[in-house]
Amino acid sequence: MSVIEDGSVRRRATITDVARLADVSTATVDRVLNGRAGVKALTTRRVMQAAAELGYVDESDERARDVVPKGQIVFLLPEGTNRYLTQLGRQITEMAPQFDRLSLRPTVEHIRSFNPELLAKALQKHAKSAAGIAFMGIEHPVVREAVTRIGAAGVPVVTLISDVASPGRTAYLGLDNRAAGRMAAYLLARFITRRPAKVAMIAGSLGYRAHGEREMGFLDLLQEEHPGIEVVGLREGQDDEALNHRQMRMLLSQHPDLAGIYNIGGGASGVGRALKDARRERDIVFVGHGLTPDTREYLVDGTMDAVITQSAEDTVRRCAAIFADMRAGRPAEAAGATMRIEVVFRENLP
Repeated sequence: MSVIEDGSVRRRATITDVARLADVSTATVDRVLNGRAGVKALTTRRVMQAAAELGYVDESDERARDVVPKGQIVFLLPEGTNRYLTQLGRQITEMAPQFDRLSLRPTVEHIRSFNPELLAKALQKHAKSAAGIAFMGIEHPVVREAVTRIGAAGVPVVTLISDVASPGRTAYLGLDNRAAGRMAAYLLARFITRRPAKVAMIAGSLGYRAHGEREMGFLDLLQEEHPGIEVVGLREGQDDEALNHRQMRMLLSQHPDLAGIYNIGGGASGVGRALKDARRERDIVFVGHGLTPDTREYLVDGTMDAVITQSAEDTVRRCAAIFADMRAGRPAEAAGATMRIEVVFRENLP
């Protein structure tokens, strides 16, 4: 509840304060707050507006929702064929009623993938009117500078999936990506039984901090514990299924004895199709990211061996909680919580 400044004294708002701000009697305020009949709709709205402004009722109070403007939360996601991000956007839309209960209104906008200038412009544009912005970060100076400026202006900024090294961002809702990369290397090494062996990686773009950190974690673990496994290549597929398909076909032609592939980003369908085209889906270990309908299908039919993922629903729920807390002036408890690395196999599909 808000406090009222009376000279040097700070006190909690009272019915009298609500009545004074709404320019009605305390009896009228009492009738409105207790849901009694006999008060005009316009007067009821004025009382609830005053009560919400003073913090006498919380913005999430059902009676205040119609009088307190909803804060717009803008989600900026890369466009393209990354099915996990498509699923995340759909999850945001489906969870709009949960945002509404927090007096928030989510919107999703797609930005051309891997374009830091367009992302920075979109951030700056929406910061003028949004109550908060969530986006998948690109590690680039123009993006970092935009986030720093927005944060300094008091607009909460949350990074999703991939972080940005800026003091302006409020929270990061994603995996410990070096740990995720190490997990991928561990899984490949456990599944590949012969030594020596060759493995390769396909990233979306190392411009995404998440992808770069996954690569580093992957290489670190293999170098530390599995010297018999050689990494023969890293290619970028821009999270595009068609490009990933071509990249995987080239890797297979250049390295016919390839034993494993780590798909660091999206576009898993392109990798899977290339393995099936070459009839190598059973003898090449395939580990990737993001549980989606296509990766689920590949787990079931044996094309993929493991999928590393984070819950889209949990990500959106935590995001809503952070923005609601920040808007109400409360500590954002969900901001400090680490996202859980989930590993899904065919036998434990949810």
